[in-house]
Amino acid sequence: MASRRSVMTLFSAPEEPQSHRVRIVLAEKASEIDIISVVPGRYPEDLLDLNPYRSLPTLVDRDLVLYDARVIIDYLDERFPHPPLMPVDPVLRAQFRLAMYRVERDWYGLAEQIERESDRKNQARLKKELRDTMLQSADLFKIKPFFLSEEFSVVDATIAPIIWRMRRYEIELPPHVQAMSRYAATILARPSVRASLSDAEIEMGVI
Repeated sequence: MASRRSVMTLFSAPEEPQSHRVRIVLAEKASEIDIISVVPGRYPEDLLDLNPYRSLPTLVDRDLVLYDARVIIDYLDERFPHPPLMPVDPVLRAQFRLAMYRVERDWYGLAEQIERESDRKNQARLKKELRDTMLQSADLFKIKPFFLSEEFSVVDATIAPIIWRMRRYEIELPPHVQAMSRYAATILARPSVRASLSDAEIEMGVI
């Protein structure tokens, strides 16, 4: 068995959006944590002992081990309540969770397919599908400075990794979606997003 850790540890994939969104939340919370970069498929012995699913990200907080990005984010928002990244109102919380679910299912699902696809023609088709899917939500970015909110939230932390990878996925926002373009610029400049970046993400050359 892996020894008990006295410092919170995140096993994180340096290029994958799921790990990135957790790192953004950690940067927002400004919490002390040991981040261990793990290349998928090359898992350290500690992680193999702790997580039966061998999945990333994995969070270890003393005797607690969590290994789903949504579960980890919920835990971090409760463990470090300032700044809060979820609203207090239960109806709004449900709406935020539904928005995250849709981004995960539609945006992340396509992003994962793009990364796995080796055929260039199929990859181009998937990139176009991701772009079209993102643009379907363009009007929602007109409502508030952040996604359906006056403040940065867990939904923005979930959207940000895909925004960061737009150049990687060859996605350009058309001129008529100005609100979405402004949102993207705000997200890319946010200190927590910058602080969360792995070396591999910096090398994506999004800036």
